[in-house]
Amino acid sequence: MARQAGQRRDQILQALADMLETPDSGRITTAALAARLGVSEAALYRHFPSKARMYEGLIEFIESTLFGLVNKVQTEHAADRQVEQIVALLLGFASRNRGMARILIGDALLHEDPRLQARVNQLLDRLEASLRQSLRLARPGATDSAERANALACFVLGRWQQLVRSGFSRDPLEGWPKVAPLMLGESARPTMSV
Repeated sequence: MARQAGQRRDQILQALADMLETPDSGRITTAALAARLGVSEAALYRHFPSKARMYEGLIEFIESTLFGLVNKVQTEHAADRQVEQIVALLLGFASRNRGMARILIGDALLHEDPRLQARVNQLLDRLEASLRQSLRLARPGATDSAERANALACFVLGRWQQLVRSGFSRDPLEGWPKVAPLMLGESARPTMSV
């Protein structure tokens, strides 16, 4: 029975993520989500006490996925390649998970519980800290790691914004190999794989 409940929770989260991938979907109601799943709203609330908890479930997915990938990059790549790989994976994540990009930029969280945006802000701060850490390893003694990490984080957020605002027609990875040397400065390599 517990497995069935876990599966139903996953189905609810998947349906919510799918609905977020619809351009201009606006605010998603529990009634619309229930209708999409062919269940009652009460059935949704048996698995999640509130819509905010549903969004928290998606934020938890984003956190575990992104930080799992960032940690993998930081352990498997030389310091001078980490920043490039982290930025590419952040751009690629949004490209493959368009609904999650709406959460990351706060678009899907408008008119929702303010603590959701606070949690996303913490996630973004942690991603910037990961970039800063990799920059410090790549450029020991450099004093501008915090500023570079912030600029890269702003670049990623801007690309995510473009993706969402374009109705998902602008790929965040578009032109990345050409832009990377500009964004990464001296830590960039001329040939990059994404």
